[in-house]
Amino acid sequence: MTEYQTISRYDATAPAHRSGSIKLHGPAGFAGMRAAGRLAAEIMDALVPHVVPGVTTQELDDLVFKLMSDAGAHPATLGYRGYMKSSCTSINHVVCHGIPGPKPLKDGDIVNIDVTPVLNGWHGDTSRMYLVGDVPVKARRLVDVTYECLMLGLEQAKPGNMLGDISHAIQSHAERNRYSVVRDFCGHGLGQLFHDAPEVVHAGKPGTGPELRPGMFFTVEPMINIGKATCKVLEDGWTAVTRDRSLSAQFEHSIGITDTGCEIFTLSPKGWHKPPYLPAA
Repeated sequence: MTEYQTISRYDATAPAHRSGSIKLHGPAGFAGMRAAGRLAAEIMDALVPHVVPGVTTQELDDLVFKLMSDAGAHPATLGYRGYMKSSCTSINHVVCHGIPGPKPLKDGDIVNIDVTPVLNGWHGDTSRMYLVGDVPVKARRLVDVTYECLMLGLEQAKPGNMLGDISHAIQSHAERNRYSVVRDFCGHGLGQLFHDAPEVVHAGKPGTGPELRPGMFFTVEPMINIGKATCKVLEDGWTAVTRDRSLSAQFEHSIGITDTGCEIFTLSPKGWHKPPYLPAA
């Protein structure tokens, strides 16, 4: 049986520790996540004009740190289990946790940038794909389908459904398009903790897993590969790549389950939900 821990509807200072149970938050939690998620999305928007051929991933990481600091936040990743960057930058066949460095982006690259500002104790975790210059059609299609996988999964994020309903929607759409779903990494609960219960896998059977209840906070972050789903982690201990070196893409939102569905905390304020990033009509 799944255990749930109810956080006081008015207590924004509820203890931040991982108990193994799924936390159910009230209005104070939603307000905290709303602010942190919006900041994360604003940072994603601010990066758009900078993700161009020739820029290094370290330059992008420096910008992420500045944007967080200017907003009174700090990067959850900086110092996390020895990780010493403010973001993750995963290029082409890198599935996730790519470490920013001196490598410049090239024309035709696709890159996922993942940021988690901590604002007033709340974690706003999100990632988006960016197209660098003139990107081939095959890579653009992967990015489009990966975004569709995320949003189809979020359509299932509502009270009374199970986590497996989200997983199944993602897997079904990916496999209909002849792509594979990474199993080695998953989404997670969050709030005043960076990683909390539940684990959110992106492939599975409908009607399985914990029941979704109002007040649950978690990320949905499918990683979709053109080739096989298998991955390996490089010697740096962080960078995960596809074993067959096929392209991989990922999008991530942080959400809260409401009485009627879900609230996406990390939506782009500018309407730049997937590339190419253009002003909303």
